[in-house]
Amino acid sequence: MSDAKPRAWKAGRFVAPPKLPPPTPIVDLSDAEMRAAQDLLFFGYRDFTDVADKVLEELGLGRAHHRALHFIGRNPGIKVSGLLKTLRISKQALARVLNALVDQGLVGQAAGFDDRRLRLLTLTDKGHALEQHLFDAQRDRIAAAYRAAGPQAVAGFRTVMRGLTDKGARAYMDGIGSAEDT
Repeated sequence: MSDAKPRAWKAGRFVAPPKLPPPTPIVDLSDAEMRAAQDLLFFGYRDFTDVADKVLEELGLGRAHHRALHFIGRNPGIKVSGLLKTLRISKQALARVLNALVDQGLVGQAAGFDDRRLRLLTLTDKGHALEQHLFDAQRDRIAAAYRAAGPQAVAGFRTVMRGLTDKGARAYMDGIGSAEDT
């Protein structure tokens, strides 16, 4: 008879085998599940933007203004062309948005350093205050959802949302590209 002990025998005692992670469940990709996911995206977006919409409405502004404030605030000195690429709206639509933001004293414009024809956009102090107020309201909603879901769900959410975005948006999120690359 062999003196060999079972592999789980160590230092004179039985050691349980290491725990294996649970098997990865097969993701349900049925039309019903995809429609439910689409519903959740629509409802989530509606409710996420609702708190900001109410503040913006009082100022005669809308979601396009909010998006412009967000990306100008995240990218001080962004070129108008970069903002156009990020927002994917027409020049005419962006002109209306920027005119309203400039008229209300929320966004400032400066000429480019090398090319004076370029317009570089920044938030004014008033613009920073509004953008921060909108962020705070939405941050609270996201933070509550993140706390309820837990860290694995947050990581999963990020993975899913990245999967929905294009290469330019992923590069922006990775800090590789600027807003102009999206």
